[in-house]
Amino acid sequence: MIALTDVHKSFGSKQVLRGVDLSVARGESLVIIGGSGTGKSVLLKCILGLVRHDAGTITLEGQDVTEGDRDAFLARFGMLFQGGALFDSLTVWQNVAFRLLRGSLKRPKAEAREIAIEKLRRVGLTPDVADLYPAELSGGMQKRVGLARAIAAEPDVIFFDEPTTGLDPIMAGVINALIREIVVEMGATAMTITHDMSSVRAIADRVAMIHDGVVKWEGPVAEMDSAPNPYLRQFISGSAEGPIEAVR
Repeated sequence: MIALTDVHKSFGSKQVLRGVDLSVARGESLVIIGGSGTGKSVLLKCILGLVRHDAGTITLEGQDVTEGDRDAFLARFGMLFQGGALFDSLTVWQNVAFRLLRGSLKRPKAEAREIAIEKLRRVGLTPDVADLYPAELSGGMQKRVGLARAIAAEPDVIFFDEPTTGLDPIMAGVINALIREIVVEMGATAMTITHDMSSVRAIADRVAMIHDGVVKWEGPVAEMDSAPNPYLRQFISGSAEGPIEAVR
């Protein structure tokens, strides 16, 4: 579904991606782990074309992501942003239906609202939430609204950027379970960035660890805990000792 071959990206003299090779099969849930500043978010932005990679190729079902109709390309993606990233001035249902109210996916307002309410139900929120504003919701509810927005247009691919950041362990578990259920139910291809190892185990089919701009390890989530890779072992254990230098 998505293939990256020898992808490089620099910002000035700083090399962020140094030759990433990675692929995601249709319907697979890939979780990308790694420390802050290792290039995880830049990788997603390169796939979406929000940032242009310097070298290498990125394809979606064989087509270069830098070519073709951008609106049609982006319409295939859903995104759950870190922190929710809801629009404060829009009601909950307008946030969920944001893409359905404009552009190539535009629907009549009444239909868009109906779809939004149905997606809110899917993430465990009742219709009375629809006309509230984000500031009137708890952090967990805001995250659910963000998830409803990500799936509102029935995308082929969904990106999750730190989906449990700022949530307590119980709510994080609820969101992880919801993400897993929805991805399986939709048959969507999923890519998730997270530092939360409980999220990795709940969401992933396969895991890739990025460090210093390259993939240091990838494999099935079932093999992660027994893998001998020193970078992976240090990251999972949270040890200060190992090949990953801790900033002091």
